[in-house]
Amino acid sequence: MSRKEEAVKLINKKMDGQTFMSYEEIATVTGYHPKYILRLKKEILEHSISLEHGNKNRKPINALPEKERQYIIDLYRRSNVSIRKFCKFYGKRSYSCIYNVLKEANLIDKNKEM
Repeated sequence: MSRKEEAVKLINKKMDGQTFMSYEEIATVTGYHPKYILRLKKEILEHSISLEHGNKNRKPINALPEKERQYIIDLYRRSNVSIRKFCKFYGKRSYSCIYNVLKEANLIDKNKEM
C-alpha cells in the first residue's frame, strides 16, 4: 500500500469516527505535511481524489519520434563511419541520444568502440 493510499484510508476512518487520530498524527504516520493531509481530505469530500498520477503511462513529450529513430538507424547502417563522426554529421541530436538509439538496435559492438 502506498503512502497516499494509507493516508486516504486513515482520513476516511477519521471522518467516519472510527479513530481518534488527529490530522497532524496522520501526517506524522504517513510522512506527509499536515496541509497536504487537509488537501487530501478536501479532495475526498469533493470526490475528486486520484491515487494515480495524471501522466502515468503517457509517452514523454520530448521523446524521440519513432520515424526519426528509424531514420537514424537506416542512415547509420548505410554509413561506414564511427559513431562520433556520424553524430557530428547528423548534428540534430546529442551523442548520447544517437548512441542509445543504435545500442537498442544492436548496431554497436562494445569491443569495437573501446
